[in-house]
Amino acid sequence: GRRGARDRDIDNKQTEATMSSGTGIQELMAAETRASQIVAEARAARGDRMKQAKVDAQSLIDIYKGEKQEEFNNRVLAAGGTGGSASAKLQTETNNEISSMESQFKGNAPKATDVLLSKCCEVSLEVPTARVRATQKAYGVPTNL
Repeated sequence: GRRGARDRDIDNKQTEATMSSGTGIQELMAAETRASQIVAEARAARGDRMKQAKVDAQSLIDIYKGEKQEEFNNRVLAAGGTGGSASAKLQTETNNEISSMESQFKGNAPKATDVLLSKCCEVSLEVPTARVRATQKAYGVPTNL
């Protein structure tokens, strides 16, 4: 009798401890899941803030770029036709240099052709003695022939 009641009390206490530790593990797992959700939400919110910051920055850049472009256009208009005449002058100089280069090319083309042809057609058929000896040695031919 007495021993059986005491064993039952011990068994009940062990079962309660096991159940409470099981509950504790479940609570820990639930807390971990919630923490993961909070971290994921924070990351998503950060990504959204970054995207919004990029959009805001791009709009500021576009506004600034528009202002500077308008400023530039006003300066070009205020300068009048000087830009146009400078451009025409530069175009004339460029065309003159191109004409000069073309005439130089036409004058030097025959000379260049002659040099290239002479180098292609002047082939020495003499075999260097070092090459002859190396070939004889490779094939076992006596070199004192």
